[in-house]
Amino acid sequence: MRVLELWRYPVKSLQGQRLPEAEIGDLGIAGDRRWALFDRDTGLGLTARRVPELLWGAARVRPDGGVEVVLPDGTVTGDDAVLSDWLGRRVELRAADEDGDVPPVYETPADEEVPDPTEWLQWEGAPGPFHDSPRIRVSLVSTGTLGRWDRRRFRANVVLEGEGEDALRGREARLGGVRLRFGVPIARCVMTTRPQPGGIARDTSVLETIHRERDGLLAVRAAVLAPGTVRVGDLLAPAAD
Repeated sequence: MRVLELWRYPVKSLQGQRLPEAEIGDLGIAGDRRWALFDRDTGLGLTARRVPELLWGAARVRPDGGVEVVLPDGTVTGDDAVLSDWLGRRVELRAADEDGDVPPVYETPADEEVPDPTEWLQWEGAPGPFHDSPRIRVSLVSTGTLGRWDRRRFRANVVLEGEGEDALRGREARLGGVRLRFGVPIARCVMTTRPQPGGIARDTSVLETIHRERDGLLAVRAAVLAPGTVRVGDLLAPAAD
């Protein structure tokens, strides 16, 4: 399998940036999930599970290492007041504390199989960058697994041309200049059904099919054993001992 696309998502649940190459460190792609929006009244982190409007904004890392948000009307901002007006709630754009040990709290459906959830639970994400789990630092999915589904629904960092990533669990591999160890597949949620820009319509059959045919799992997660650079076209190959 070879790298077809590379993506980073600077602000959790917003649209991301497609990259020709990426620096990958211990905490994943540089700039990936390094910011998130928080509800100032509840203290909860916001995701498109609970606030689908987030998927209609986009985020990009500035040359100086900061971040800016592009709203659906084209407004470019990092101002909390403007972001609050967009979402209709008081929000704050926060950078991750990579040395912190207090994980953020989000909301998730009580039943992940329900496409239109009404009952919500709170859950802890990863400390540091705003990944869902401390075990997810890089996510990968292949075109063989995706089939006709639009890869943007699954927000993977690496889209691979070919198939076979499910067989990598427990193994180590090299991806360009990076050494990875693959863990368990990624459990999918209602976000996969959400409409997004670019003609992605609401489709509840996506989640229903993943649960029926794949036990609710799609794409794989990987820990970074040795950092380095990955480029489009790089080969995923078994790691040499």
